[in-house]
Amino acid sequence: MSNLALIFSLFIICTTFIASSNAISQCNGPCKSLNDCDGQLICIRGKCNDDPDVGTSICGGGTFPSVPPSPPSTGSTPGILTLNDFSEGGDGGGPSECDEQYHDNKERVVALTTRWYAGGSMCGKLIRIRPNNNGKSVTAKVVDECDTKDGCKNNVVDGSIAIWKALGLDTDLGRVPITWSMA
Repeated sequence: MSNLALIFSLFIICTTFIASSNAISQCNGPCKSLNDCDGQLICIRGKCNDDPDVGTSICGGGTFPSVPPSPPSTGSTPGILTLNDFSEGGDGGGPSECDEQYHDNKERVVALTTRWYAGGSMCGKLIRIRPNNNGKSVTAKVVDECDTKDGCKNNVVDGSIAIWKALGLDTDLGRVPITWSMA
């Protein structure tokens, strides 16, 4: 009997250890890294919570206020222009989602934040971008999604270097308030 009790005790200890090492925490559950949290939650100060940069609201705001989703694009829509290198080896990662191609830095192309990208319905469409600080504007082709699940913030038009140059913007700024509309 004592051998059976010892084996049963070892089984319980091993099962508990394995289960706890693969545990995925829900809202406000304990965590030590991003891998400890379920879905789009992130580990903030030892607890799984909504990602304030992505704008998730799974935990109902939790510790941090969630970022409101991008408004629907109608007429002239306010947003933030960010800089992206769509060329192979650039900071855009893989090829563009719309055409599975890389794009030269001389091309006027953009990735739209998830809501504006609308599941790919904006692929190939032209938009007009206007910085809030000067009277210039430029048209650009939508070739990709700036995916909020992968860390892109809401209200982003992620533009190529060619767009920044055409608008006379300093690429060192990295983020510039704009409005955009369908071209």
